[in-house]
Amino acid sequence: MEEIDKQHRRNKLTARERVDLLLDPRSFLEFGMFAQHHVVDFGMAEKKAFGDGVVTGVGKCNGRDIVVVAQDFTFLGGSLGLVHAMKAANAIENAMKLGFPVVFMNDSGGARIQEGVDALRGYGDIFYMNTKASGVVPQIAVIMGPCAGGAVYSPALMDFVVIVRGTGFMFITGPRVVKTTTGEDTDEQKLGGADVHFAKSGVADFVAEDDRDAIRIVKKLLSYLPQNNLQDPPYVKPEDEPDRQSLELNTIVPEDPHKAFDMHKVIMAIFDVGSFFEVKQGWAKNVITGFARLNGHVIGVVANQPNWVAGVLDIDASDKISRFVMFCDVFNIPLVTLVDVPGFMPGVRQEHGGIIRHGAKILYAYCRATVPKLTLEIRKAYGGAYIAMSSKHLGADFVAAWPTAEIAVMGAEGAAEILVRKELANAKSPDERDKIIKEFVEDYRRRFANPYYAASKNYVDQIVEPAETRMVLVKALESLLPRRTRMIGDPSKKHGNVPV
Repeated sequence: MEEIDKQHRRNKLTARERVDLLLDPRSFLEFGMFAQHHVVDFGMAEKKAFGDGVVTGVGKCNGRDIVVVAQDFTFLGGSLGLVHAMKAANAIENAMKLGFPVVFMNDSGGARIQEGVDALRGYGDIFYMNTKASGVVPQIAVIMGPCAGGAVYSPALMDFVVIVRGTGFMFITGPRVVKTTTGEDTDEQKLGGADVHFAKSGVADFVAEDDRDAIRIVKKLLSYLPQNNLQDPPYVKPEDEPDRQSLELNTIVPEDPHKAFDMHKVIMAIFDVGSFFEVKQGWAKNVITGFARLNGHVIGVVANQPNWVAGVLDIDASDKISRFVMFCDVFNIPLVTLVDVPGFMPGVRQEHGGIIRHGAKILYAYCRATVPKLTLEIRKAYGGAYIAMSSKHLGADFVAAWPTAEIAVMGAEGAAEILVRKELANAKSPDERDKIIKEFVEDYRRRFANPYYAASKNYVDQIVEPAETRMVLVKALESLLPRRTRMIGDPSKKHGNVPV
């Protein structure tokens, strides 16, 4: 009872309280309830508890079967020994056999030092099963307490990470080691807390305010995911009309092409009311990823965000998009991509950081995806970034464009600096230079930087009035759904959801 009280004073629930909160009443079937470690050295013979510091089993979450792993910090700080690890690895293996999603609730002080290399072997066994399960069943990690050292790689191998603000943290080496090796002063939250991984590192997909909020997020996330890679995501009968018009979309794009607008407003207007659930909201804000429903069908949304560095693609945005696209593909979730992109981010830092390599991940992910891919060109769609954002050339099944779309190698002003540079150099006054640019820009947009030119080349299927976008996308999606492709491998999956 003393350890349980300590857990509560830390504003944390116990492992069994978390399991009870996640699962439907009386649905939990526990595995390895009486398992114990076998170590007798270092006083461990007297330190035993049924379950060896981890609760595992199967149960129902909102009526759907899932596998649960919950580390118990009240026994030896939730430290991981061989039996503890065997239970966790076996749970993930059972999830693959049963075809159930995995929810792994992390709250552990790390490897159990008293068990030596057996504890390290235990981590390896879990990593191996995480990797085998990748692309077979959805895996969700919930960081509800310490997760340090080797332990961090299990969540990193899983599909989604939820971290609790104030109590959860993740890092490879702790503040003391950092101080010793680099001289930097820090603490657990500044080094690897929720806000760090949500906004800076991109490790966390969601931040929760406490354990209860974390479990609420997990339940909502599961409502968008299939049980496994051989099933479709859950359909929900829509209350929203498929042909609902959104007149506000007709005026959402500013007349000035240099002015920003919030892509969230477009998302909210197109998809089923209240259905959008954003993923990695705090990181790489120049792009938006998340789940929504379109006439009741789950889809993955990828969108540029014009009001954050103009929606440009940089290193972090590339990783964010490619990771999300691969997840949707392996779990049969169609993709809708909303495009307003001026290009890839220029600069020495981006080039030296490998923007070429990172940007190629977007191309690879979209090219490899076999789920239905729908694309909406909204405004800017320039250069290589136009190609990368699920263009026809990467296998998009249906591409629509608003009349405001500008599809070209570059913006008209940039093209002027190249194509009429001699005329500009010979201009006798600033007014004459401005006149040359203005005339060129008008002609360039009329001839090239518009959706009609791209449509004439069969790169755009339809040019739609913004208010009618929802109706058009519903028709396109429902015509493509029967064509979902599944590639069977060993184990039965398309491919693993590889960390990128």
